[in-house]
Amino acid sequence: MPAGGGVAKHPTTKRKPKKLHHHQNLTHLLTLSTTAASSAHSFLLRHDLLLLPRQSLSLHSHLSSLSHLLSRLQPHSLSKLLPPPQPPPCWFHRFLSSATANYDTRWTHSFRMSKPSFILLLRLLTPSLLPLSPTTPIYALAATLFRLAHAAPFQSLSPLFGLDPPTACRSFYTVCKAIIDKLGHLFEFRSDLNRIVVGFGWISLPNCCGVLGYDAFKVDGDLLGENGSLLVQALVDSEGRFLDVSAGWPSSVKPDSILRQSELFSGVEELRELLNGPCFQLSDGNAIPQYVLGGSCLPLLPWLLTPFGGSDESRTTVSSSEAAYNSVHGRGMELSGKAFGRVRAEWQLLSRPWKEECIESFPFVVVTCCLLHNFLIKCSEALPDINLGHSSNHDLPLFEGEEDDSAHGIRNALALHLSRVSQMR
Repeated sequence: MPAGGGVAKHPTTKRKPKKLHHHQNLTHLLTLSTTAASSAHSFLLRHDLLLLPRQSLSLHSHLSSLSHLLSRLQPHSLSKLLPPPQPPPCWFHRFLSSATANYDTRWTHSFRMSKPSFILLLRLLTPSLLPLSPTTPIYALAATLFRLAHAAPFQSLSPLFGLDPPTACRSFYTVCKAIIDKLGHLFEFRSDLNRIVVGFGWISLPNCCGVLGYDAFKVDGDLLGENGSLLVQALVDSEGRFLDVSAGWPSSVKPDSILRQSELFSGVEELRELLNGPCFQLSDGNAIPQYVLGGSCLPLLPWLLTPFGGSDESRTTVSSSEAAYNSVHGRGMELSGKAFGRVRAEWQLLSRPWKEECIESFPFVVVTCCLLHNFLIKCSEALPDINLGHSSNHDLPLFEGEEDDSAHGIRNALALHLSRVSQMR
């Protein structure tokens, strides 16, 4: 007996049942999670043809993350989480058997085009895709369009198209190259200039041959510095088609420097093979050469007309003719922002931050998406309705160099013409 006559206290065991109870609750929670995930996977397998692509991709992503987590917490639960890999047919095989109608909306939801347009594109590309065997051209094209349209990672394409990530990656870049090779003629600046000029004539821009704009695409990592991005220079027509694209310029490069290093500039200024067509005779006797519109970030040149007041910060007012010109010029520049906005909406891979280790492939993918955009217009496919204000031109620095004196006369003559036109309405 202890000193002082007290009663001896024996060690208590109250905490052990609590730990056991906690372990039992955790096990029960893991079992419920495993069962719920298995049910979700079964639902996905049975109903994936009824889901929108973004819904299927979201479910696949969440189930994959949950599988990884449970395998770490309770390794033996992984076999219960997801059934063994399903043998063929994969989702796309079942999709082809289900979406047989030419204008089944699931084609547009999945691949941004109707079945007839998809089949036309497949026919054009098939000779270039045959070396991908054993992957078939139709699977390679479908997987590529799906990745472009929904920013789907390569590993997500496996349950959908039966392609392992390395094969999906190889197929993706092979299809992109085939699109550039076979659809390159859809950049029609050199081949169909008359149609382009006529189109701009309908919006009060005589002898205009395009609108030159820029857009910035975000890049993750430190390679291009904080908030780094890649710039794309593009010439578009009055219908929003891309006519010329120069992509992959670091955001540290100014637009006027990009312009001077582009094939467009070389074709006009050095080779003299572009914008050398006949002048347009105005009613007052002045003649307007062929030209394109550009923003205030670019120099005023005889063939590149920028807005009044853009590069002269001391100017606070403009004349009525200059105001009329700036109004029409502004509406023209919206065409560039609208085209960029639509190509981003159509091909969402471009709207995701680009990984710095993939920078070299960026120009390749951008040109592919611009050509697909033109292909959709040519096939009369419905284009996404986007905010007309989409444009990064407003974030670009103003051009501060010298301007061409003869270009001032051309712009003034066009401004007077547009002022007279506005007064007649």
